[in-house]
Amino acid sequence: MATDAKKGNSIIETIKTIVYALLIAGIFRTLFFQPFWIPSGSMKQTLLIGDFLFVNKMSYGYSFASCPSLRIPVVGLNIDAEDICGWVGGDNTRVLGGEPQRGDVVVFRHPVSGQDYIKRLIGLPGETVQMIGGVLHINGEPVELQDDGVFEETAAPQGPQRLRPRCENGPVGDGGNCTKSRQIETLPEGTSHPVLNIARQSSDDTPLYTVPEGHFFFMGDNRDNSTDSRVPQQAGGVGFVPFENLIGRADRIMFSSAGSSMLAFWTWRSDRYFKGIE
Repeated sequence: MATDAKKGNSIIETIKTIVYALLIAGIFRTLFFQPFWIPSGSMKQTLLIGDFLFVNKMSYGYSFASCPSLRIPVVGLNIDAEDICGWVGGDNTRVLGGEPQRGDVVVFRHPVSGQDYIKRLIGLPGETVQMIGGVLHINGEPVELQDDGVFEETAAPQGPQRLRPRCENGPVGDGGNCTKSRQIETLPEGTSHPVLNIARQSSDDTPLYTVPEGHFFFMGDNRDNSTDSRVPQQAGGVGFVPFENLIGRADRIMFSSAGSSMLAFWTWRSDRYFKGIE
């Protein structure tokens, strides 16, 4: 009898420990830092498929989007942040909100699907944004561009989704050298970052967009391979993103793996560990 009681108490204590650990992890993820894997190549070369980073949630304050979503398809778990904290959403405001800065690399919730996206903040509320001939124009003025050679990568499936890169010199066979033209883009405030170009396409020439109050305009650095604010939501794009949908700022890469699994240690990219995101 005493042995059975001890076993029962041990099980209860184990359950309590797991529950407490999950609560602490949930609070930490909600208030401070949220882990994020880069699943696609839309932010190359700044971010590569397989980069792992923590999103700083303190940078812009808190909204319903700060609550974590729990999605584990293999067990059918799909709890969205809106299911937990949707009751505080809808007014496009934040608690302890800090103003995002142009050029920030930001993780946000897609306004329609609720999926997490990571892009660069390009347009602020009240501004106009337009692409003309592949050149970004903000408030009617073209940004400064400087040619910077090419970005090179191996033409092969990348990451868990086995995505193949698009190549300016393509089509390129498996194992070949895939290249994209690279330029350094300087935004009005003086911050600079690399952008990649693959081909002339419709996203290089867009209508003139006026960013509504309380919203932001985002673009990927891999300009010809990014679903972003250049395409309206009704056409399957991102469109304008409300302030309350911002999750946080990406500041630093913590770990990086080029393989289909992080367990494939021979694909780890140690040169990207703790690398700052600019």
